[in-house]
Amino acid sequence: MHIVVLGAHCGDAEIQAGAIAHKYVQAGHKATFVHLTAGEKGNPPGISVEDYRNQKIREAEKAVAVLGAESITLDYKDAELTFDEEIVTRVAALMRELKPNVVITHWEKSIHPDHALCPRIVQAAQLKAGLPGFELDGTPAHYYGIYHSENWEDMEGYVPDIFIDVSDEFESYLEALSQYWFIKNSTSFRYYDYYQALGTVRGCVNRTKYAQTLKYPTGLNVRKDQCIPGFEL
Repeated sequence: MHIVVLGAHCGDAEIQAGAIAHKYVQAGHKATFVHLTAGEKGNPPGISVEDYRNQKIREAEKAVAVLGAESITLDYKDAELTFDEEIVTRVAALMRELKPNVVITHWEKSIHPDHALCPRIVQAAQLKAGLPGFELDGTPAHYYGIYHSENWEDMEGYVPDIFIDVSDEFESYLEALSQYWFIKNSTSFRYYDYYQALGTVRGCVNRTKYAQTLKYPTGLNVRKDQCIPGFEL
């Protein structure tokens, strides 16, 4: 089984579902983190946008290595994502290549425009990748399920459906997050503290030490669970 976690920027996918992905990797499944942009426009003083892009791609590779996963960063520009056929087709072709069983992405509502576009892109690509009538470089049709994960910028209306116990994976998750400069050094938001606390709070509700959560897309049949349906642990 293969999980793809798709985020708007390097770091988003890891903070949202890094511990979940690591848990499934430890159980013998495969995980790939896809970043539509590097998130390069949050560059620190003294570092150019291009240099920070390269730095974040390197950090992403180090982070996912800790999680036992793979990393792909596309070349779209931070804070300039648009919803059009070009990006939908590109993501659909990538999904046919990767053949994930599920794709985890941002929640449908966000204060960040790039984040809000991700689920729209993933859902449109789901249709295009899944229908054999779309010809994409001769690749066979491939359909995948979609789930949403938690990000502090995407919390409007986010009520978890699935709580996954990540107690055994949480230290590795925090180590992976620590590979990112912004997570440990940002002066605008305490990323590390927030996600460490979020894992603790979700764990309290789940009656485990730590947990991460997922949510079904709006309109789907919802079931409460403690694992990704269809993925045995």
